[in-house]
Amino acid sequence: MHCFEGPEWQYLKRGAEKHSKGPVVRPDPQGRCGGVLIYDTQMIILKAGQDAYGFGEEEEGIEPGSALCAHIKSSYVVSMRELGVIHIKDFTFLHGYIEPVLILLHEKEPTWSGRAAIKRHTCMITALSINTTLKQHPLIWSAANLPYDAYMLLAVPSPIGGVIVVAANSIHYHSQSTTCCLALNDYASWPEGSGDIPKSKVSVELDAARAAWISHDVALFSTKTGTLLLLSLIYDGRTVQKLELMKSRASVLTSCMSMLGDSFFFLGSRLGDSLFVQFTCGSNVEQAECEGESAMPPAKRLHRATYEDSQDGFNVEELSLYHSSSTNTELLQKNFNFLVRDSFINIGPIRDFAHGLRMNADSNASVSAKQSNYELVCCSGHGKNGALSILHQSLRPDLITEVELPGCKGIWTVYYKGSRTLPDAGGSGLDADEEFHAYLIISLETRTMVLQTGDTLAEVTETVDYYTEGATIVAGNLFNRKRVVQVFSRGVRLLDGAYMTQELRIEGAPPQADDGSSALESISVAYASIVDPYVLLKMTDGSLQLVTGDSVNCNICVSAPKTFQNLGDPVTACSLYQDRGPSPWLRRTSMDAWLAPTFDLVDISDGSDSIQADVYCIICRRSGRLELYELPNLICVFSVNDLPHGYKFLYDCKGAPKIPLEGLKKEQVESQSQDSSKMDAGASLHVIEVCMEKWSDNFGRPFLLAVLSDGTCLFYHAYLYEGTDNNPIVEEGHDSGTGFLGTATSRLKNLRFVRLGLDQVSAKDDIATLKPVIVPFRNVGGLRGAFVTGARPIWLMNFRERLQVHPQLCDAAIIAFTPLHNVNCNHGLIYVTSQGLLKICQLPGLNYDNDWAAYKIPLKGTPHQIAYHAEVNLYAVIVSSTVQKTAAQIIESSDQGTAFITELENEDGQWMVNLEEFEVRIIESGKAGAMWETRMVLPMQMTEHALTLRIVNLKGPDQMQTLLAIGTAYVQGEDVPSRGRIILMSLGQDANDPSCWASEVFSKECKQGAVTAVASLQGHLLIAIGTKIFLHTWNGNDLEGTAFYDAPLYVMSLNIVKNFVLFGDIHKSIYFLCWKEEGAQLVLLAKDFGSLDCFATEFLIDGSTLSLLVSDSRRNIQIFSYSPKSVESWKGQKLLPRAEFHVGSHIPKFLRLPMLPTTTSTRTNRYSLLFGTLDGSIGCVAPLDELTFRRLQSLQKKLVDAVPHTAGLNPRSFRQFKACGQTHRPGPDNIVDCELLFHYEMLAYKEQLDLANQIGTTRTQILSNLNDLTISTGFL
Repeated sequence: MHCFEGPEWQYLKRGAEKHSKGPVVRPDPQGRCGGVLIYDTQMIILKAGQDAYGFGEEEEGIEPGSALCAHIKSSYVVSMRELGVIHIKDFTFLHGYIEPVLILLHEKEPTWSGRAAIKRHTCMITALSINTTLKQHPLIWSAANLPYDAYMLLAVPSPIGGVIVVAANSIHYHSQSTTCCLALNDYASWPEGSGDIPKSKVSVELDAARAAWISHDVALFSTKTGTLLLLSLIYDGRTVQKLELMKSRASVLTSCMSMLGDSFFFLGSRLGDSLFVQFTCGSNVEQAECEGESAMPPAKRLHRATYEDSQDGFNVEELSLYHSSSTNTELLQKNFNFLVRDSFINIGPIRDFAHGLRMNADSNASVSAKQSNYELVCCSGHGKNGALSILHQSLRPDLITEVELPGCKGIWTVYYKGSRTLPDAGGSGLDADEEFHAYLIISLETRTMVLQTGDTLAEVTETVDYYTEGATIVAGNLFNRKRVVQVFSRGVRLLDGAYMTQELRIEGAPPQADDGSSALESISVAYASIVDPYVLLKMTDGSLQLVTGDSVNCNICVSAPKTFQNLGDPVTACSLYQDRGPSPWLRRTSMDAWLAPTFDLVDISDGSDSIQADVYCIICRRSGRLELYELPNLICVFSVNDLPHGYKFLYDCKGAPKIPLEGLKKEQVESQSQDSSKMDAGASLHVIEVCMEKWSDNFGRPFLLAVLSDGTCLFYHAYLYEGTDNNPIVEEGHDSGTGFLGTATSRLKNLRFVRLGLDQVSAKDDIATLKPVIVPFRNVGGLRGAFVTGARPIWLMNFRERLQVHPQLCDAAIIAFTPLHNVNCNHGLIYVTSQGLLKICQLPGLNYDNDWAAYKIPLKGTPHQIAYHAEVNLYAVIVSSTVQKTAAQIIESSDQGTAFITELENEDGQWMVNLEEFEVRIIESGKAGAMWETRMVLPMQMTEHALTLRIVNLKGPDQMQTLLAIGTAYVQGEDVPSRGRIILMSLGQDANDPSCWASEVFSKECKQGAVTAVASLQGHLLIAIGTKIFLHTWNGNDLEGTAFYDAPLYVMSLNIVKNFVLFGDIHKSIYFLCWKEEGAQLVLLAKDFGSLDCFATEFLIDGSTLSLLVSDSRRNIQIFSYSPKSVESWKGQKLLPRAEFHVGSHIPKFLRLPMLPTTTSTRTNRYSLLFGTLDGSIGCVAPLDELTFRRLQSLQKKLVDAVPHTAGLNPRSFRQFKACGQTHRPGPDNIVDCELLFHYEMLAYKEQLDLANQIGTTRTQILSNLNDLTISTGFL
């Protein structure tokens, strides 16, 4: 790690506290060195080690975008200022040189667009040869007279070489011997004496563009409007003769672009969804598209189709990436076709959001489940990527039907395609995922029900041979779904459809008692796991029995292997795992496969539809030991000690060489004895549920899921250890054997597991009465994953070899779960709640590959603000879009003309102006995943910008009225006095005119200035107009002025609690006012005397304590309090700081929501603040009890040193208030960082005990506090 901070490096800053940009890193194409620009003019050269790639001629086989690895050996600093290079805009390394050549784009005499007529060509490029051995850097060549708006360099790949200089209105190519350029529009200009400059056939502006090379002579550009351009270099040998530019496709608004290999590139977007695109040269795009879809796994194609169908309106611009389109531009030498392979949803930037009711809300939901009735609707994106993002923190399935079913213990659905196939069970030629279920088996307390899942759920209990006299343990399929197996407490029954073909009675073999008697009657089957062709039975005494099936004769037999009979260490959880795929993954981790050059594919020559893969048995014992057995050989191929301790890594410790403790040092013996004493506290901690599953059959890696006896969930992901030695990395406290140290070799010696850090999965509920059960599924709504039943059920969904966690809190505790696929429920689900309700549902069509489930409603414009009218379930959204108007139209509509941003001349010779046109859309919410309908559009006048809107309650002469208040401003340039308009609208469908959903109640022009904020105050309307705040009374027809207050500059926000008013000024921080009804006055109580650029404000309520919170332009939040009795408050005139915190993102909106009750907290009237950021993240600020805060604060200080942080950065330093060079007195440290605190759950058990002991508390208490935080802030 190379560090250039601290006192010894202060001279590099040259006294400056602020810098124009952060560090910029560029690598040499051949991996010989790298360059880092810091503090504007200091260049750090990172020298590669001797084992780095490339120390001679550049290889011809290197493709653009290919990755090279190099080991950094040393570094040194070069001052560019000493070389006469200042105001550096960009730099890169050139291709095709023996030594690394660094080329810099810099400006000799800085200018700007306002002085372009005087100084226009002020940039130049300078090429330096870098000799890392002698630390010399002579000048090779340079070029001057480049436009002032040049901002980016592109090194041209070999064999051409040279560099492309990108400016806003032109493109320049320079090399040591050749120069050529291309004008992009009419604004391009050239130095005097220049000859005729070729002009592009495509008129475009390239400011804020991104680029990458897709071949050695073609560069792909993404413009600020989302258009993809192809720049072709026409060359002869190493001489570039001319440049040609043509339009290609339309895509998202791109913020970064990167090549991946030689046929893929990534378009990263901050304003829309990011795309992963494949490109081909000279082939038919329809053919490539078909081939691409067929190469996808079926489940992936299904999931993508479901999501894309729900996003049809949003992807109109992106559709041109999927289909070819004709163009009038002359075709280049190379034609490229593009195909979107994947996309990442982006909900940023979040400008505003609202808290609304879902369409599938349950009006009878309990207090804890009522929060899942709501959803968060965010204003996201920009321009054509603008959309409403709907977010769901918890999942609520769409209910099809429900019935009362008291006493249910379990449910299972089974297939059947034997000789007696049901006529409505799905055709035999269907895909395995599309085959319908045949039966639904319901286990009650004293009996079992069987239902046929045809067009309707018909009970057939009396006509089938299933075991119905008692409860069922588990049911499933064997022999490629030709048989159904049912396990009950005393036996196993095999059925051919509805007819029994075989039954096995299970007899336990407990040890003899002291008197020689045995208690066979007390031993029965407690749990079972089914994987074709095996059934694993766990008995009540902790022993195991294995049922093995014969796929030829379709019969089964049972055995009690001695390997499983370890009565001194009983089994607490077990499961079977099927390693599917053409090349089973676990085989690759074995010693034989590791040494072999290739892997054998699984034999599927039997012609069956499903792959007969390897099967393993997973066993967890009371001691915490996990064992993995290979079937049918019953050989232990992998084992782990102390699984409940939650170590970061799991490795095989089977057969470890036993090193006696006498051979250890005295210090090691003492340390082990102390550790063992601490571990005794967790001796009762054991695994009660385990599951191992791999959802991607071809290239996936298995996941290991375990639930502990205290409710903790442990999730691990397997990986292949590619170390050169055979010794695993021993984690501290992780013994490889009981009482011994060492390593071992085994068949799966290269298998490792790494623990996954997932949120909302460690609910410490009482599981004595409701044991969690992990139910894997392979197609529920086109998704794969697992469902965990229990008091706080969760969904685990598998995407891109990752698990996404989505809680389901709408039904409280869930007892049983199973997938269901039939005619009336396409890939749905069934679950039973603790209240005795059986519900048949389907998953909403959302995008679940996020921390919160989300989907987008396209607007084709930029959303600015949103308000929700709960009484009529309507949303009002301010939307703007760019339109072209003639200059004459603009001048006629304005008072004294308008400041034009961009002018274009149309075919008629009239000047066209790009203008932002605003409107307010009235949108009715729809079903999750479906399109929402725009009921009405309220256009603003030309040059009128809608700045704010809010639902207000106004007290009229007769009754309270709920209206929509809209504040606007006329933007007509700096020469026209500012003015605005206040509009009051009534929302709801008109009975006389069904097409009318909004009617204007009142409208008035405000000559004092723009209307920037509105709010309702005890039935009055509070309006911020210009530099004043006015309070108006509503008489039913007009607004009457009642009171006013002079604000400093510009009011950014207004917040109301009872008769208190909080507003934030754009530069003068926050003000705290009080409305007095008697004197009709707005009285200033206190203010912050500091200077602060406010972004958003809100009240934070904790019982009877009222705090004031503000976010600023430096990405901080501050909490103030009004304490008139404090001496520091200057007799109550000054707001006192209570806490401060650096978020790292701009926060434009806070939303105050009530906190949910918990079992350990009885306090009421507590609110937390939900906020969204311009980076697309969601956060929360919540009050804490004093005792809880002190405990978590102490833990936070310990975690700073106990937890490894990303890139070695210090979270405590990052979260400190950022003043950006201005004077600031540090405030109290009264905020804890939950992002850091939740790392405590990821620590090993021993480390958790140590940290809890250091701060004087217990592990249980800390986990309880963290669990309460999760529950109390589960708003959605």
